[in-house]
Amino acid sequence: MIGSDAYNYINVLNKAADASWVRNEVIANNLANVDTPGYKRKDVVFESYLENALKGSGCLDKKVRNMNLDGIKPFVYTDYAKLSYRYDDNNVDVATENANLAENQIRYYTLLDSMSQEFSRIKTALSVK
Repeated sequence: MIGSDAYNYINVLNKAADASWVRNEVIANNLANVDTPGYKRKDVVFESYLENALKGSGCLDKKVRNMNLDGIKPFVYTDYAKLSYRYDDNNVDVATENANLAENQIRYYTLLDSMSQEFSRIKTALSVK
């Protein structure tokens, strides 16, 4: 993380991009195990943790500035809740995983684009004479 208040939003976006990367790996692992008997799909929780850290009244800038990003980490869990519709007790659905993968890739590239835009704003602000 970059240790300046000017980079607060970039640090949050970077943390979200890291979580998205973890989710991509988890989804790829689910797809790799689609034919493994008894395998249960895994998923990642992150967005709700970030949302909880930003809850409350007050200025968003202040919340982001005071946020402890070290305490917000993606959590990988095994999805036992969904019933398996297969005889081998595997609950991975290829179509669902592919849709999740596409959604996650869009999220990841959007986060990277947002970070790039933040850096461009900072660069513009520093270059104004």
